[in-house]
Amino acid sequence: MDWQVVTATISGSGVGFLLGLLGGGGSVLAVPLLLYFVGVPNAHIAIGTSAVGVSLNAAANLVGHARRGSVRWPCAITFALSGIAGAAIGSTIGKLIDPQPLTMLFAIAMVIVGASMFFPRRDDGDAEVHLTPRIAARLIPIGLAVGMASGFFGIGGGFLIVPGLILGAGMPMLNAVGSSLLAVALFGATTAANYALSGLVDWGIAGWMLAGGLVGGAAGVWASRKLADRRALLQRLFAVFVLIVAVYVGWRALNPG
Repeated sequence: MDWQVVTATISGSGVGFLLGLLGGGGSVLAVPLLLYFVGVPNAHIAIGTSAVGVSLNAAANLVGHARRGSVRWPCAITFALSGIAGAAIGSTIGKLIDPQPLTMLFAIAMVIVGASMFFPRRDDGDAEVHLTPRIAARLIPIGLAVGMASGFFGIGGGFLIVPGLILGAGMPMLNAVGSSLLAVALFGATTAANYALSGLVDWGIAGWMLAGGLVGGAAGVWASRKLADRRALLQRLFAVFVLIVAVYVGWRALNPG
């Protein structure tokens, strides 16, 4: 069997497991895994390929949240539609930057993601929030900015989308997490399409990562139920791991040989 098939499947399983266990943050590891474990040749192809998996995994998880009624559709749609334009702009800019500095910028983004996971998110808000002109006026610019960041780095951006929805709409954490998945799916699809137009998506690797992610995600959801009382500790341990990987990614960017 092709070694890349094995490594891509393992990588997808790991990312899916973390997403299922922690509900977010795991997708930030997809690009480093593609670069240094699977052997994708440069950051552009890694970002384009990871965006495919990010989009499809988010869409699959969105179905479950929608069935549980935790998605606030008017707010989610407003945020996501404004962010699609941002993702298109961000991914276009990302394609113009040379792979080495882009990898360094990705390492910096990983540090921000890791650091954000140390701080607990507020869990209050209006669970029955309705879209109003005032809320829309807040959601649209936040969605545009978050979409640009998501498109530029090719990551889900949940660590920005969730607080963005809480800030813009005043919804509680449960609804923000469910609603964020629509934006993650659409931002990822926009980024993937933009990179695919430039031939910067390895569809075979993306397929194997998705296959692994489905299995890993199911295992992660099962583990999250068993370890629910230790979720905060697990998230902080994962944050430390993300920071360590960020240092390695930055070091490789400075020492490409």
